[in-house]
Amino acid sequence: MQYRTLGRTGVQVSSLALGAMNFGRIGRTTQDEATALVGAALEGGINLIDTADMYSDGESEEMVGKAIAGRREDIVLATKANMPMGDERNHRGSSRRWLVTALDNSLRRLGVDHIDLYQIHRWDPSTGDEETLSALTDLQRAGKIRYFGSSTFPAHRIVQAQWAAREHRLSRYVTEQPCYSILQRGIETHVLPVTEEYGLGVLVWSPLASGWLSGAIRAGRDITTSRSTFMPERFDTALPVNRARLDTVERLAGVADGAGLTLIQLALGFVTAHPAVTSALIGPRTLDHLHAQLAAADTVLPGDVLDAIDAIVAPGVDLAAHEKYDTPPSLLDPSLRRR
Repeated sequence: MQYRTLGRTGVQVSSLALGAMNFGRIGRTTQDEATALVGAALEGGINLIDTADMYSDGESEEMVGKAIAGRREDIVLATKANMPMGDERNHRGSSRRWLVTALDNSLRRLGVDHIDLYQIHRWDPSTGDEETLSALTDLQRAGKIRYFGSSTFPAHRIVQAQWAAREHRLSRYVTEQPCYSILQRGIETHVLPVTEEYGLGVLVWSPLASGWLSGAIRAGRDITTSRSTFMPERFDTALPVNRARLDTVERLAGVADGAGLTLIQLALGFVTAHPAVTSALIGPRTLDHLHAQLAAADTVLPGDVLDAIDAIVAPGVDLAAHEKYDTPPSLLDPSLRRR
């Protein structure tokens, strides 16, 4: 396992991190399975675990808390808030009112007295940066969180938040958690240059592109990944965008075979090769999945392999741009771009 400094914090984290979104109802993972996954990940050298309050409505945090009991000090623990937690209109977002409550709820579910990295799950257009940053700064000063970061923020919002922290003399986001894979390279255009400029740590999610780069999705095979059950449109090969993805996966599989690598090793080696990336978040549902992904922990792709990937998916290109979560609201809602 490789270890890297998380931005400018001085904290050392593993180049692969354990994402716990599949713990609980989403991934149909039991507590015993989650505990086994955490134990095997720690034995494999992973020291960063990432979850969120909304994963299975808090069940993921509860499972992580039970799995790490007795070994909390060995773990850099990250969670997130901001997404809806129930139907109450104020049980979401990035207001001080909600973040103070959401953090206490996360601490209770996790069974810990502090979070190492507390992240705002998505940019909240209805809440000003000063409101959010002042609340996070106070929670940090109270000892409930050590650091805080953003997740899937557009590049201009990352910059704006950095300026707001400076202007109002508040603590700043020290990390960003964007979507990044060989198939979704758009953040190379704007987000990663910004994170490098401000010295942010970068924890990338979905480096296997929701299973497209796991080796399980190949031409001529039925698609049976867990994601296909609750996101069927992303795996419907009758759609042109998914046929193009499948063709791309076949070409990438040829590059991996030629280099003596699995497709997983190629995919994880690619994202961790970028100098702006600190860690890649992996989200295994089973021990077999975890071991296949841990096999990529020390993968370093040579220049000719990286060049071959660039020839298949050009730098800065998203093969499915409509699946991005950092699109400005005005591009999605016509009423926001018309007088």
